[in-house]
Amino acid sequence: MTTLLLVHHSPTRSMRALTDAVLAGARDDEIVGVDVVVRPALEATAEDVLAADGYLLGTPANFGYMSGALKHFFDSTFLQVGGALDDSGGAGSSEGRTKGRPFGLYVHGRYDATGAVRSVTSIVGALGWRQAFDVLEVLGEVDAATEESAYELGGTIAALLT
Repeated sequence: MTTLLLVHHSPTRSMRALTDAVLAGARDDEIVGVDVVVRPALEATAEDVLAADGYLLGTPANFGYMSGALKHFFDSTFLQVGGALDDSGGAGSSEGRTKGRPFGLYVHGRYDATGAVRSVTSIVGALGWRQAFDVLEVLGEVDAATEESAYELGGTIAALLT
């Protein structure tokens, strides 16, 4: 059985709705052989990352950046899971144990999610993870169409692991 790790920070009604929809898609009855593990960003560990075969990441866009909770997740696991830094302290080319694993990302913001998306994708790029679905950027209210897109995101990443 493969493992899909969902790491999220869902402090608002909108983020909870997106996380629930992503999770429902990942756990669709048609997808078999995938164990979905859910961790709030402040509780996820390097062991969780290393044990997973793919990743779903969810964050609100806060002041043009990912949430502090998701940033803490990356800060506390990056080097342990194979992230690489170059001599200047910047992101290097990863040859880590998680390189090549698929990920999906969803971000909710009120006005702009660009900085949050950029910050997450730069870190997962330094981990060598492979973006396996378009980033779901949601601005404003979460409606039924957005929830369907979130469901599709979760289902697609899970299905890739079967």
